[in-house]
Formats: sequence, C-alpha cells, structure tokens
Amino acid sequence: MRVLVTGASGLLGGGVARALAERGDDVTVFQRRPSGLPVREVLGDVTDADAVRGAAARVDAVVHLAARVSMTGAWALFEAANVRGTAHVVEAARGAGASRFVQVSSPSVAHAGRSLVGAPAGPADPEHARGPYARSKARAERLALAADAPGFAVVAVRPHLVWGPGDTQLVGPIVERARRGRLALVGGGTALIDTTYLDNAVAAIVAGLDRADDAHGQALVVSNGEPRTVRETVARICAAAGVPAPRRSVPFPVARAAGAAAEAAWRLLRRTDEPPMTRFLAEQLATAHWFDQRRTREALGWQPTVSLDEGFERLASWYRSGAR
Repeated sequence: MRVLVTGASGLLGGGVARALAERGDDVTVFQRRPSGLPVREVLGDVTDADAVRGAAARVDAVVHLAARVSMTGAWALFEAANVRGTAHVVEAARGAGASRFVQVSSPSVAHAGRSLVGAPAGPADPEHARGPYARSKARAERLALAADAPGFAVVAVRPHLVWGPGDTQLVGPIVERARRGRLALVGGGTALIDTTYLDNAVAAIVAGLDRADDAHGQALVVSNGEPRTVRETVARICAAAGVPAPRRSVPFPVARAAGAAAEAAWRLLRRTDEPPMTRFLAEQLATAHWFDQRRTREALGWQPTVSLDEGFERLASWYRSGAR
C-alpha cells in the first residue's frame, strides 16, 4: 500500500513507519522535523491543511499519530493540533481516495479519574476526560470515527503507556528524576496498571491498518495485558537504567494538590516545559487502569509478542550499551 504516517519523528510513529517500509509498503512520513527514516519525507504541520493535502496525495491509507502531547498548556494549542489537525488529515485522506484510516488515540479519552479495572475501551468522552490533552484527543477520536463510511474504513487504536528503548515520554522522565533523587510514588504505588512494550504497540497499529475493513468504526485499547503495580513498573525501569528506585511515597491528596499548584505556577510563568506533577499525573499514578484485551485481540487478529519481562531485559541491554 501507499501509506502516509503522520508524526513519524516520535518513537511510536517512527516504529510504525519503519515496520511498514520493511514489509514493502510505499511509505510517506509527515511531521515538523526530520525523522531520519529511509522513506519519502514531507515536513510540515498538521495545522496547515494545504501541507497535509500535499503529503497525502495519492495514498491508499493513513496512520495518524501526530499530536500535541503534554500535561499542561493552553487549550487553543491542543485544539489546533489535535482536533483541527485531525480534521485536516481526515479530509486530506478522503480527498486523496484513501480507503483506510487509523486514528492513534489514547485510553485517557475515556478516563474520568475513576479506577478502570479490566475495563472495555469505553466511548471517548471529551466532557469528562482529564486535562486538555485527553479532552482534545477525545474530540479528535470522535471526529475521525464519525468519518467511517463505506469505502473509508476508520479504526481508532489506543495504545496504553507505550515504553521501550529510547522512550522520552515515560522511561526518560522516570530515570532522570530517579537519578537526581527526586522520584516519589503516589499512594504507595499500589495501583495496578497496564503498559505496552513498544514493539507490541507498533504491531497493533499495523494490524489496525490491515484489519480496518473488519474493525472499522471501533475504538480498541492496546496493552501488553500484564497489569503490574506502579511500584513494580517504576522499580523495573529504574533497575534497567541502573538508578535507585523511589523509596518515598506521597499521599494522593497531597500529590493532587501539588499538581494543581504546579499547573497554576506554570500558567502564571508561561513555562513550556513539563511540571514535576499535575492533577492528571497524580490520578494516573494513584488510580488503577487496566483493560480487557479480548475484544482488541479478536478485532485486530493480534497479540503481544514481547512480554513485559523481556521488554525490561531489552531496556536494560539498551542502557548497558550506552545508547541514548
């Protein structure tokens, strides 16, 4: 297929583009900065409808990963990139005659702060999702799925907490804060959570593309299906990187109040970096969120091939190699 992948400069997007190219698909990638991938590359921003149309010309399918990912920031920035940007990509895909569209979403679109225990995907809920990222991604997912129609199969894939060598979203911040002795658990780290090893997330998204005609119209949460406590997950990441695991724990109400204060300070100072804590992060660290994977695996004809234990071993090997 001729496939457009947006957001390929990121770890997950790059992995998807590489996997498609390696199996013989004709891949074009579209993002704001060079990806370094051996495929056709178009630089641009999803907020630019003309640039998106140019990148999507004559493609058969689109995998849309490009998004603004942050725990804080002005709503207008999230709305422009994640909502209007998705609208531009959907419109360009349809205009190009593409027949398949994979919207890479997030389980946070259906998380209202309560525990999710063996939960199904649940509908995207922009009214109750927590924080501007989750709310904007919820609106984007609903927009994309609303475009599902005969001849244009749309499926939303929601990878949950993707990590692996080179990850700067989950692994990187944990390791850096642990190295500086500034990493603490929330609520004892007893919450049970799902995560997804990178290779498994890539394979699930590719399966979503291949099975779009059968899985269209659905939102599917993807994870390793091996719930672990936050404490264990963080400790294994720290062990892989050779840094001390956290020994301190902060009560959830204290962490949430600190997150609210940090958000207010970041807004006042107009800072663009990530604060050490937010209300959303406190909830994620203190609240169970793991998912029933039966529907996902049946719809995609997919299952994880790399266990969490093997993933931690690969992460440790990567750190030992000195790669950064």
